[in-house]
Amino acid sequence: MLLTIDVGNTHTVLGLFDGDDIVEHWRISTDARRTADELAVLLQGLMGMHPLLGDELGDGIDGIAICATVPSVLHELREVTRRYYGDVPAVLVEPGVKTGVPILTDNPKEVGADRIINSVAAVDLYGGPAIVVDFGTATTFDAVSARGEYVGGVIAPGIEISVEALGVRGAQLRKIEVARPRSVIGKNTVEAMQSGIIYGFAGQVDGVVNRMARELADDPEDVTVIATGGLAPMVLGESSVIDEHEPWLTLIGLRLVYERNVSRL
Repeated sequence: MLLTIDVGNTHTVLGLFDGDDIVEHWRISTDARRTADELAVLLQGLMGMHPLLGDELGDGIDGIAICATVPSVLHELREVTRRYYGDVPAVLVEPGVKTGVPILTDNPKEVGADRIINSVAAVDLYGGPAIVVDFGTATTFDAVSARGEYVGGVIAPGIEISVEALGVRGAQLRKIEVARPRSVIGKNTVEAMQSGIIYGFAGQVDGVVNRMARELADDPEDVTVIATGGLAPMVLGESSVIDEHEPWLTLIGLRLVYERNVSRL
């Protein structure tokens, strides 16, 4: 089986693939202070519960694919693969790793690995042109051309960041649960904040995607818009531009990149 690990700024998502099928997944908090040994214990605890894997760390794992936006965690995971999975082929997505997606930006090295991996999966699943909207710590919009090239994107503050900022900077406001209110016009402070977050972000997605689509294709209707990320379900029902929802887009992209690189290891 293939273990895929997507390290984000707030959460780390792990997926277990049996061939092309994801058979298990986990979501944990990202902690830059965790050492390689702590991460190994955490992995053993999670995977030890799966019936298709053995009790010992590494039993049943045939390959590992990792991407990370937190350099210190990537460093520790590299040590995990060396010390605890020494005989297992591992692909860590960084400059020089074959993805199959040309990066047409001013400085390709500054593009987050997860954004390229999302583009890999989008091209494979839906073709181009496409826009990937990833609802994570930041809300990112990534554009893929009809030829499968990564051409650039947009970065905006994420939903949770915005909620926290309102609670910190608003004297009479507080941190709230991100949930859909009863109506757009809030009847109390909490509902008013929820409405601003949910419908405000839906409007942002629609506005940004429509502008991107006009630049990306002669006919904006040809652009497939894919939503992913842990907070995507909060906006899906309110956005008018999202065509597909793929919660495991990054993990699928990691599987594809692993397959394109493992023969070179």
